[in-house]
Amino acid sequence: MTARPRVVLVGPPGSGKSTVAHALAGRWHLAERDTDADVESVAGKPVADIFVEDGEPRFRELEHEAVRLALAEHDGVLALGGGAVLHPATQEALAAYRESGGVVVFLDVSLKHAAPRVGFNQSRPLLLGNPRAKWQALMTERRPVYEAVATVVVSTDGVAPAVVAERIEAALADRRTGEPAADGGAAGEDRSEA
Repeated sequence: MTARPRVVLVGPPGSGKSTVAHALAGRWHLAERDTDADVESVAGKPVADIFVEDGEPRFRELEHEAVRLALAEHDGVLALGGGAVLHPATQEALAAYRESGGVVVFLDVSLKHAAPRVGFNQSRPLLLGNPRAKWQALMTERRPVYEAVATVVVSTDGVAPAVVAERIEAALADRRTGEPAADGGAAGEDRSEA
C-alpha cells in the first residue's frame, strides 16, 4: 500500500492552511508538507516570481505535479495552495484519495478574518490591485470547488490554529465512530455525501 496523507487541507489564502498543518503535525507527531513550498523548491524561485516570469498556467502545472507527488508520497499533514483545487486532474486525484479513505478538510474563512492573516501583500500575485475585491471574487469562484472536494468543513474565523486542529481531530474521530460531533457540529461539518 502506498503512503497517503493523514489529512489534506484546502482553502483560500488566509484560511490558515500552513499554520493549521503545523498545529496538526505537532499534535500527531507527523511531518507537514505544503505544496507551495514544493513548487518553489522545484522551480527554484518564489511563487510570485513563477507567476510573473512563467505565467499562471505554468504555475498550475507545477502545482498539480506537486499535489500528485505529495498525495502519493506523504504520510503526514498536507496543505495545498489556495488554487490547487482548480486543476481538473487535482480534483480527480483528491477524489481518488477520498475514495481510498482519505479526508480533505476545507478550512473556510470570511474576508474579515482572512484580511489580517493575508495582509494582501505583494507575495500573492492573484490579489494585486484591489486585494479585498479580488479575494472575494476568488472565494466566490472557488467555494463550490472547495466544498465539492471536501469531506469535512471547518471554519477558521476568529479561531486559533490549535483550536482548529482540535476541531479537525474531533471531526476525524466522529467520522470513525459514525456519530455526530458532541458539541452540535462545531467540530466540523462532515461532508461525506458531498
